[in-house]
Amino acid sequence: MSATLASNAPRVGFCGIGKMGEPMARRLLAAGYTLQVWNRSAAKLTQWNEPGANAAATIAATPVQLAGSSDVVMLCLGDGRAVEEVVFGDQGLARASNAPRVLIDHSTIAPKETLRFASRWHESTGGVWIDAPVSGGTAGAAAGTLAIMCGGAAEEIAAIEPVLRTYAARVTRMGDTGAGQATKLANQAIVVTTIAGVAEACVLAQRAGIDASTMPAALQGGWADSVLLQTLLPRMLTPPASPSGTIRIMLKDLDAVAELAQESSAPLRAVEAVRQLLKDAVDRGLGEADISQIVQVLLEQPVALES
Repeated sequence: MSATLASNAPRVGFCGIGKMGEPMARRLLAAGYTLQVWNRSAAKLTQWNEPGANAAATIAATPVQLAGSSDVVMLCLGDGRAVEEVVFGDQGLARASNAPRVLIDHSTIAPKETLRFASRWHESTGGVWIDAPVSGGTAGAAAGTLAIMCGGAAEEIAAIEPVLRTYAARVTRMGDTGAGQATKLANQAIVVTTIAGVAEACVLAQRAGIDASTMPAALQGGWADSVLLQTLLPRMLTPPASPSGTIRIMLKDLDAVAELAQESSAPLRAVEAVRQLLKDAVDRGLGEADISQIVQVLLEQPVALES
C-alpha cells in the first residue's frame, strides 16, 4: 500500500509495541495511516520519540486516550489478562466516550476469552470485536507476509482487510467470533510439536556422531525440510542473543491448546508430551530463553527413554 490513502482511511490505534507489534505498527505508518501507539512499558516507545523518526505517529498516555481519537484499534498483547486490562481496565479502551467501532485483537488467547471479551465490548461500546491472531514471526511482520486467521462477521473482516494487508500476505476468515483464536491454537500445536521434533533430531544426530550443523542444508528440499528446521536448528546449536519467541510464551499457548482440546474432546497425545517438555524447561529456569532452547532439556537427559 502506498503512502497516499483515501481521505476516509481510518485512523489507527495500536496497543502493544513489542517484538511483533513494533514491526506491524511501523508498516502501518509506512503505508500512510494516521497512527497512534500505546505500550504498557513506555521505555519501549523511546525510539518513536527520536527527532525526525516516525513523525506521523502519536504516543498515547493511556489506552482510553488512544481510543478517543482512533477509528480502529489493534491489540498485540501477551495474554488474556493483559487484553482484559487494556480494554476494560480503569484506563481501558472501553472507557472512551467515543470508543472506536472496530477492535482487532492480534493477541493469542483462548477462544472462550475472546467470546467473553467480544460480548462485553459490544455491550459497552456497541462496537465490533474481530479476533485476528497472526503467524509468521517478527520477520514476517517486518516483511508484510504474516498469515492472519480471523473470527467475526464476513463483512466486517472484508472492510478492515485493506488495513491488515499492510503487514499480512494472507487474511482468512475462519468463522464466527473465536474461530480465529481456535485456528491459531491449532497452528501452535503444529509449530511447537515440530520444534520439539527438530530438537530431538538435533540431539539424535549429535549423539550418533553427526555434525548437526550440516542438517539444514542436507535436508533442504526433502520432506523433513521446513522454515522451522532451517530457522531453529541453527539456533539450537548457537543460542540467539535475543529470543524471537520465549519458552514461557509457547507454554502459555500450549496451555490454551490443552484447554480447548478438553472442551472439544480432542485427543492430544503429542502436544501433551511437548507441553511437559516446555514445563521441564521452565522448571530449569529457561522460561525466558528462545523456544529453540528446549533442546537443553534433551541434552541434559543422559539416556533415551525406554519404549
